[in-house]
Amino acid sequence: MKDELIIANCSGFYGDRLSAAKELVEGGKIDVLTGDYLAELTMALLFRMKQKDPDKGYVSTFLLQMEQVMGTCLDKGIKIVANAGGLNPQGLAKELKALGRTLGLNPVIAYIHGDDLMPVLSDLQESGEAFRHMDKHTDLKSSGLHPLTANAYLGGFGIKKALDLGADIVVGGRIADAALAAGPSAWKFNWKESDFDKLAGAYTAGHIIECGTQATGGNYSFMDEIPSYENMGFPMARMREDGSFVITKHKGTGGLISKGTVTAQLLYEIREPAYLTPDVKARFDTLSIEDLGDDQVLISGVKGDPPAGYTKVCINTLYGFKNSMTVILTGLDIEKKAEIVEHIVFGIMGGKNRFEKSDVQLTRSGSPNPITNDEAFSYLRISVMDKDKTKVGKLFSSAIVEAALSTIPGFTLTGPPSGEIPAILHWPALVSLKNIRQEVVLNDEVYAVETQFFPPLATPVENIRSEAGAKPSMPAGKPHAGPFTKIALGRLFATRSGDKGGNANLGVWARDEKGFSFLNEFLTVTTLKELLPDMAGFDIERYELPNLLALNFYIKGVLEDGVAASLRSDPQAKTLGEYLRVKIIEIPESLKP
Repeated sequence: MKDELIIANCSGFYGDRLSAAKELVEGGKIDVLTGDYLAELTMALLFRMKQKDPDKGYVSTFLLQMEQVMGTCLDKGIKIVANAGGLNPQGLAKELKALGRTLGLNPVIAYIHGDDLMPVLSDLQESGEAFRHMDKHTDLKSSGLHPLTANAYLGGFGIKKALDLGADIVVGGRIADAALAAGPSAWKFNWKESDFDKLAGAYTAGHIIECGTQATGGNYSFMDEIPSYENMGFPMARMREDGSFVITKHKGTGGLISKGTVTAQLLYEIREPAYLTPDVKARFDTLSIEDLGDDQVLISGVKGDPPAGYTKVCINTLYGFKNSMTVILTGLDIEKKAEIVEHIVFGIMGGKNRFEKSDVQLTRSGSPNPITNDEAFSYLRISVMDKDKTKVGKLFSSAIVEAALSTIPGFTLTGPPSGEIPAILHWPALVSLKNIRQEVVLNDEVYAVETQFFPPLATPVENIRSEAGAKPSMPAGKPHAGPFTKIALGRLFATRSGDKGGNANLGVWARDEKGFSFLNEFLTVTTLKELLPDMAGFDIERYELPNLLALNFYIKGVLEDGVAASLRSDPQAKTLGEYLRVKIIEIPESLKP
């Protein structure tokens, strides 16, 4: 259709399926191929690569994908847009040009920069940018931490500019994930910065497809609904001029596009229903979602508010180093065995106080009457963190090995001794959009991206919050009439969880309005803490999205200082949703599936 733009996303992270770009380009009609490769941890990994080689710092696997599809995309007029530039978009553009020459091709390549704030960080601080931690409310300067990277999330109008100038391939650094869809949409339909509802629709589409196959059945709670996990198709958004769109995938691919799979991704890694982007606040609580069947879901009616006047900055600092080892505890007296191991190991190392941070987690999983050896296992995970890497390296792992023959019966480890790894502390902050200088470079010409600045109406942190705010916990109780029965929560409700820096989000939704009516009254913050006692000590915000038959919980501080500085066994909160689903709850029998 002439009045639509088909955007296909071939990557949800650095390391996603390498063949996805070729599959999308050759599997059917698309107009734009996008790739999202960056996460908070990825920026830290790229920094380490660039330290070893200043010409690196970009996503190298993107070049392998382009080798497979560059010629076909040029032949078919498919535009390519990706944030694979990481910390060195100029270097990636140079390599893409060289690749084109090798292939006998001459694509027009543009790169976008302006996200890297490291060269101007001190100047911005002097001018009043505090880079205050969004959760701890501490200024960066007073933290005593030394940033390794500082990258502002860029909006989509740099992409629009590059495509307006005739670029075939557009690469950038920390372009916001969902902007990879919003930029091409603004180019195709010539949207302005004030077209908030249309932009909100495109950013919503971008959020749905940004994580690849998570929108097509990957990591989906109701596994029985997925026809096949083989050759799972990557998602596409068929954008329309009014900002509405259809999520779909190529025919003949595995997975599923349904109201449920799309809802799952809408709830992934969000906080309040107002989804903050550099260009617009997209109101996820206003959209309509309709299952059209045949792997097609229509999203329409998304409302957009003016942007907050600020954009997020991903700052990574080197906190120190960390290490973990896991001892297998078998059979009887598990708690006593754990206590002995912990006491002896830390005794060898000079006590817990020797480390800036330590954590001991006992996971009881052994069967009381096991029929196999493995079924008798429980696990004691010992983790330490310190600025002195010698403490958490061989000295730590050697101390645990030393205890092997002199502690509990059956002492063994899940793996060999490990070395220390850097603990990269994530520092989420905001910076005023007026201090972002986004530029497009094409054929060595530099083009400034002039965008309209919408002044903030409140202080930075207050201004990113939804007008509705967090819903207070409602009184517990049985909102429906009996008789009642007990069932695992996940037999009725689906979940999707993920990380937001040091915080976690937990989305829960129902299949129908009757189920949501129960869920909305039953699952308060108080009840959630009762079901998940290990979350009880954290501040939890609760948001309602009745249009999605969903609730979202935002658990503050549970992941400490982000994935690379967390001592949790699941530092990205990927398992949190399924943990909730296994919990037994009491429901009216009328709701039983």
